[in-house]
Amino acid sequence: MTVSIPPRDGHLPALVLVAHGSRDPRAVVTVRALLDRVRELRPGLPVHLGHIELNEPLLPDTLARLAGTDVVLVPLLFGSGHHVKRDIPRMAAAARAHARVAAPLGPHPLLVEALHDRLTEAGWRPPHDADERRTNAVVLAAAGSRDPESAAGTRRTARLLSARLGAPVVAAYASAAAPTVPEAVRALTARGRHRIAVASCFAAPGRFAVQCAAAAPGVAAAPLGDHPALARLVLLRYDQVLAASEGHEAYDTSPAFETSEAFEPVGALSHPPLAVP
Repeated sequence: MTVSIPPRDGHLPALVLVAHGSRDPRAVVTVRALLDRVRELRPGLPVHLGHIELNEPLLPDTLARLAGTDVVLVPLLFGSGHHVKRDIPRMAAAARAHARVAAPLGPHPLLVEALHDRLTEAGWRPPHDADERRTNAVVLAAAGSRDPESAAGTRRTARLLSARLGAPVVAAYASAAAPTVPEAVRALTARGRHRIAVASCFAAPGRFAVQCAAAAPGVAAAPLGDHPALARLVLLRYDQVLAASEGHEAYDTSPAFETSEAFEPVGALSHPPLAVP
C-alpha cells in the first residue's frame, strides 16, 4: 500500500508515464492498459503517456501539450540506465512544463510481487522436496545496460525474487550486459539446474521480451503489463517526488523481502560469479 502526500496548495501535478516504445503493436496496448489501472487506483489524478522513441505520443509532444503545468515523469523502466539518467531528464529540461523525474521502478518489493505472480501464472511451482530444490532455478531477464548502477539494481531484484521463490535467481540480459539469457541457462544447466524458468522483467511485449522468452527451456513468464502491483509502484514513485518537494518523507507499507543468499550473475563477467548451490 502506498500513502500519498497531497501538495499544500491542492494542485495535483500530472503523472506522465514514460515508456520506452516498441515496434511490437502489442506494446502500446499493454502500456495503455497499465495507465487505465493507475487511473482506477487514483481517480482524479491526471495521467498521461509519453514514449522515448518509436511510438506516439512521444514524450516531448506530451510535455508540449502540458506546457505551463506541473508534471511528474515516472519512467516505465526498471533500472538507472542511460534513458533514466540522460534522455528523460534532457527531455524534461527542454519542456515548457515544470517537470520532475521520478526514480525507476526497480528494485522494489512491489516489482518482485508482480514478477512472482507472472511466473506463477505461467506455471512455475515452488520445489516440493530437496531433489527439486537442487534442480530448480530462475533466470531474471532484463533489458540490460552498460551502466553499473543499473546492473546492480537488477541483481538486487534477483536477490529479492530469490527470497520470495525459495530458489536461486540469476540476473541476465537481452543486450549491453552479460550474461545473456541463453548464457545463464547454459551455466545453470551445467551446474545441474535442469528445471529453469525465465522471469520477464519487461513492462510490455517487444523484441527483447520475445527474445528472452524464446531462450527459456521451461516456463517463460509474460511481461508485467497491467499487473496491479506495477500500477501501485508507479503511484509510489509519483508520491515520492511529491513528498520530497513538500519536505516530507514518502512511506511505503509494502512488505520488504530480504535474503541472506546472493545469487550473482553467471557467465561472462568482470567479477567471478558466486556459486549457485
